[in-house]
Amino acid sequence: MKIIEDLQYWWQDLTFSTTQKRSLLVIGAIALAISGAYVLRPTPGNHIELVPVLETQAISAQITVDVAGAVNSPGVYLLAANSRVVDAIKAAGQTLKGADTSDLNLARIMKDGEQIYVYPKATSFSRSATSTRTTPVRRGPIAINRASAKELEALDGIGPVLASRIVTYRSANGPFAAVEDLLKVSGIGAAKFAQFKEKIRV
Repeated sequence: MKIIEDLQYWWQDLTFSTTQKRSLLVIGAIALAISGAYVLRPTPGNHIELVPVLETQAISAQITVDVAGAVNSPGVYLLAANSRVVDAIKAAGQTLKGADTSDLNLARIMKDGEQIYVYPKATSFSRSATSTRTTPVRRGPIAINRASAKELEALDGIGPVLASRIVTYRSANGPFAAVEDLLKVSGIGAAKFAQFKEKIRV
């Protein structure tokens, strides 16, 4: 109560006019109201910012891959991050009977945007009219991690020199992790890569 009495004495001792005192009261009330509103305001900011973060984490926890070739349901699939080649094939309904997966590392962890191509068994043959020899014809993208220099020469813009460089680079540095790694080979630039990128796979 002493505080209230002291305030009353202080108020009475002010040399302000009645109008000035009223203005002072109004200003004080407004300042008090603003301060109270600021202190007691709800803080949804943290919650609002949390939603995009969670959404971003959920999106980054998935990858999109294209499964093509000898599978029951070829197409583009959304898989969990760190999924392996075997998971992509399973999502595409497993391989067709007799499919050849010998060139695939089924345990390899995939990257977002890559293609998994499953070769069918080589059952298509071309026969020369003057020869009884048959040559199996394998269709689909060329696997750059297993193709010979001669097979690589079949790609647009790739001659014997570049084909040899690709094989040499692969032998020295290990298998290509993505088709874009061919850009690391001397002599293959973006323009040349664009000529054949749709015809190759890892």
